Amino acid sequence: MRIEALVAVLTLIGRHGAYFAPRKGQNSVRLLAKPDIVVVGASAGGVEALKKLAAGLPRNFPAAVFVVLHIGEGIDGQSMLPDILNRVGPVPAMHPHDFDAIRPGRIYVAKPDFHMIVEDSHIRMTKGPKENRTRPAINPLFRTAAQAYGRRVIGVVLSGLLDDGAAGLAEVKRRGGITVVQNPETALFPNMPASALERVTVDHVAEPKDLGPLLDSLTRIHAGKEDRVSAEEMEPKTRALTKMRCPECHGPIWVEHQGKISEYRCRVGHAYSPLNFAYDTRAMLERSVWTAIIALEDAAEIAEEIGQEGSANEAQAHRAHATELRGLLQRVLETQESSESGGKS
Repeated sequence: MRIEALVAVLTLIGRHGAYFAPRKGQNSVRLLAKPDIVVVGASAGGVEALKKLAAGLPRNFPAAVFVVLHIGEGIDGQSMLPDILNRVGPVPAMHPHDFDAIRPGRIYVAKPDFHMIVEDSHIRMTKGPKENRTRPAINPLFRTAAQAYGRRVIGVVLSGLLDDGAAGLAEVKRRGGITVVQNPETALFPNMPASALERVTVDHVAEPKDLGPLLDSLTRIHAGKEDRVSAEEMEPKTRALTKMRCPECHGPIWVEHQGKISEYRCRVGHAYSPLNFAYDTRAMLERSVWTAIIALEDAAEIAEEIGQEGSANEAQAHRAHATELRGLLQRVLETQESSESGGKS
């Protein structure tokens, strides 16, 4: 029983810091845990930023770093990112295996086509539903790390398109973690860091070359008072069923709102930020129209091939409808391009 009690105490110390019994007449003292879980999300243009971050970390970096780069299925199922990071920095980078124990002084890089999930003391590699059209995705990593480690988490959003990572970074902030964003002016694709800055009260904005030293300094400070009011109480989550369909599986979609964050999620678990949902819905529309065009043209060719009475008129009608759909699709795409160009200017 004594051994079991000692293990329980050590576990509590590792997760929450240690309490020391006060001497008579003294107040109790609590040694608070320091941030030791760093989660990093990057997409387009993120490799260069990640290289500078890794190069700036010291050899004795006291935290575990988890990196998700949007690479989908990779190249032949492989990612060269661990090798790239190992060449530029002193902290070893690697792909973790399912249920690997979390160790400080490591950079864990998500494998192609696997979500990387952080749980209590270990890592999970899962084939869960795609989020924002990709696997691995940033938000599952940030969300699970925040849920498991709270104030011990530092979240970092780097270069990328659209608004990936904002929801995950908001979860880190809500649970008391530290939030860091790459200066959008230094990002090859500023959309992701700019969206994070718009939706989350960010603690630090830095250039890639300064991220390593910044993270090193942040891991050496205490994680803050445990009695601070949770932001979750100030940002209740609402959820409502919509009339829209999931672009991935065509199931029903619910919209979730919490603070400045909105996400669209289906029954299966596919999840989308607003910009990603709009992008994927337009892509689904285009695929559907092209499917209809091909079907009409196939029907016209069949009618011509059969050569029965009236089939020529039928083929002509099918081709006319296909041409009409082509024109409609072209107008939709031109309108979309025009509105996006106007929004960027």
